[in-house]
Amino acid sequence: MGYKVAVVGATGNVGREMLNILDERKFPADEVVALASRRSVGVEVSYGDRTLKCKALEHYDFADIDICLMSAGGSVSKEWSPKIGAAGAVVIDNSSAWRMDADVPLIVPEVNADATAGFTKKNIIANPNCSTAQLVVALKPLHDAATIKRVVVSTYQSVSGAGKDAMDELFSQTKAVYTNDELVAKKFPKRIAFNVIPHIDVFMEDGFTKEEWKMMAETKKILDPKIKLTATCVRVPVFVGHSEAVNIEFEKPISADEAREILRKAPGCLVIDKQEPGGYATPYEAAGEDATYISRIREDATVENGLALWCVSDNLRKGAALNAIQIAEVLINRKLISAKQKAA
Repeated sequence: MGYKVAVVGATGNVGREMLNILDERKFPADEVVALASRRSVGVEVSYGDRTLKCKALEHYDFADIDICLMSAGGSVSKEWSPKIGAAGAVVIDNSSAWRMDADVPLIVPEVNADATAGFTKKNIIANPNCSTAQLVVALKPLHDAATIKRVVVSTYQSVSGAGKDAMDELFSQTKAVYTNDELVAKKFPKRIAFNVIPHIDVFMEDGFTKEEWKMMAETKKILDPKIKLTATCVRVPVFVGHSEAVNIEFEKPISADEAREILRKAPGCLVIDKQEPGGYATPYEAAGEDATYISRIREDATVENGLALWCVSDNLRKGAALNAIQIAEVLINRKLISAKQKAA
């Protein structure tokens, strides 16, 4: 018997991607329900070759839902995820609302799938921040081999991470540059077209932004609390795909060649690392793909046991929708959940 899956926030970038990936991966769903806010009731979304009409979240009865993929923002998740979990569905939440809750597992399946079993405390599992997800996929096999002490990461994050309005703003501003029209900035504090903005999410008291703090805190929870990490998160005029320049200091010696071989064998990683023009991955190649692409692997002589690398991934897929569905697959494959008996 298949599962009944609800996608909350089905009209958003990530919600639509979730529906695409459920179909692509032939997820064992007998029924998929698209849910959204009242203003989106009746909006049609695609699920494979089918069209689903969105229903209102606040009027939906979750009693026969097995898995709820939640991508409707933190405030919605704070209100609804406990209610949905209490109704017996497992909520896999894409917002930041539950990530640091001690009773909620924060999961990247290639990294810490075993922790998924802890979902029973609240029936909620958290998806990490998009920039964290691809980073820990690359760090995990290297940490296992040589034990990471410290990470310095600079991100180059696409506008899709800030939603559809942000993508529209990049498009309209780019067009305005060519047509000599006024550039309007609503979503971002400065123009994003032909510019970069070293500011994602709100500023905190220590001068870091919330996005940077998320990378620090989530990496510790997912991978190892002993790892020290500092981040600078930058928004760039790219539609889809986050890139990261990563500098890693290890406890044990590890060469670039060793790292390359380790990462080639690691789940979720794809090494493209030819030391020649074009011999590396960019967000353009990563868009629409599942892997975390790793390039520019080299030894860093400024610290003992240091490496530098470049990693790129589709933030709407591995950074959000794909990771959530991979978590659901872990629940099923490890027999941590079973489909509810549906009324005839």
